[in-house]
Amino acid sequence: MHTQALQAQYRVLQIFSVTFPFFALVLCGYVAARRGMLPLEAIAGLNGFVLFFSLPCMLYRFGATTPIAQLLDVGVLLTWLICALIMVGFTVTVSLNRRIRWNDASFGALVAAFPNTGFMGVPLLVTLIGAHAAGPMIVTIVVDMLVTTSLCIALSRLDGASAQGVALATKNALKGIFLNPMPWAILLGGVASLLQFELPAPLTKTVWLLADAASPTALFTIGTVMARSQMLARQRQQGQPPLRDYIPVAMFKLLLHPALVLLIGISAMQLGLALDQSSLVVMVLVAALPSASNVSMLAERYGADNGRIARIILVSTAASFLSFSGAVALLTGN
Repeated sequence: MHTQALQAQYRVLQIFSVTFPFFALVLCGYVAARRGMLPLEAIAGLNGFVLFFSLPCMLYRFGATTPIAQLLDVGVLLTWLICALIMVGFTVTVSLNRRIRWNDASFGALVAAFPNTGFMGVPLLVTLIGAHAAGPMIVTIVVDMLVTTSLCIALSRLDGASAQGVALATKNALKGIFLNPMPWAILLGGVASLLQFELPAPLTKTVWLLADAASPTALFTIGTVMARSQMLARQRQQGQPPLRDYIPVAMFKLLLHPALVLLIGISAMQLGLALDQSSLVVMVLVAALPSASNVSMLAERYGADNGRIARIILVSTAASFLSFSGAVALLTGN
């Protein structure tokens, strides 16, 4: 028993030794922005570098080096899509009240269903599990960007909007996805994997250098974006929402979402869906990640209560240091 206890403690320490630097970089970015060491005006440029340069290169590299069968995994796609739709429907239903209408409820649902896979999940899970985790994660990113985000933006327009207003919001959401470089990077990487195409050596080194910069820069940027969202909400004198408006949604993200993915995934496997156990473990860990930080920018753009959204992201990110590490310990046995 004593030996087993020591082994369990050692396993926990191993997991924390991997996860701590990732969350420490988020904290560094948060402190840098709050302390004024990084001007708020610079955050957009930092975010732009991650979004348009380093992260697409990292996704292209994973796509190009991942077998095409993993990128076209129907079992992962269907399981993740069903869970995303359930999370959105459930969160909107329990959030709607006299104060929280469709706009705020829909973006709350988006942070409950959309993990921070691109900025945090890809580098973290590849470090924890290995390169084979990239395939399922890329599939979840595609679903969240193409379906979950578009659905929530369309729902956010239901506050007294006509059918034309909802259609316009959906059109704008799809336009934003079309202009987002990440889906294109994934698509190009998948094509390169399918054709076994390799870039010329100088281009490969350039793309790989930018890809290597993605992890630390993206994690640092998460912290700065969270801090900026809080500071801007305070400048606009948005009142602090009651705890019941954001704590439950953060818990939906960290606890309900991974539990739902595990339940739906196991059920799908028992029903004969082609979904292997290793992919399911990756999906559950992706679901256990904190909320995507870019949702706060979307909420700001569409006029939702960004102070509430920023708090959900902040709480889920802070709490996930323990909850995510616990999920890793339970599911990987490492």
